[in-house]
Amino acid sequence: MADIARLTEVIEPEAQALGFELVRVKMMPSEAGDGGQALQIMAEDPATGQLLIEQCAALSRRVSDQLDALEEAGEVLVPGAYHLEVSSPGIDRPLTRAKDFADWAGHEAKVSLTEKVHGSKNLKGNLVGIDDAGEMVTIEDKKAGEVSFPLSLIHSAKLVLTDELIAATQPLDTEGAEEVLEDTEEKADD
Repeated sequence: MADIARLTEVIEPEAQALGFELVRVKMMPSEAGDGGQALQIMAEDPATGQLLIEQCAALSRRVSDQLDALEEAGEVLVPGAYHLEVSSPGIDRPLTRAKDFADWAGHEAKVSLTEKVHGSKNLKGNLVGIDDAGEMVTIEDKKAGEVSFPLSLIHSAKLVLTDELIAATQPLDTEGAEEVLEDTEEKADD
């Protein structure tokens, strides 16, 4: 099994060198259906909260080169075959860092905990935020009311896609979209 903490140590400086913030590093089953695994890297440009295709490609190249160099030096961080997937976190993004719980306060979130708090391991409701120490998260759960719990108890958390979230999220960069459309139309005419 891959050591996620060590992978993060290697990947984070590569993301930072490009001006990006690392959102998540995760090993998961490959979507290729080949029984392999995928190393998923989510990062964002702090200016936009997203990564464009060329930014994903640049980060992918840097990480791939770094992992290859470490493997040549004898340190294998991901045993066996794997696919490298670099992406933007998307609108219904995972909440993985303390700053995510502050930045997205006021939006609906789903949180899965490692142990029960107020009788539940799964909470859903408006995210109130995180305390100044970055340790206690509070959510206005639809069933239990206001619930606070340590950040360390979170197994997974993500935003829920709502109209309010869509309105608050910067639109994707559409620069060049007209040219692509025009090219497509020209080819259709041929």
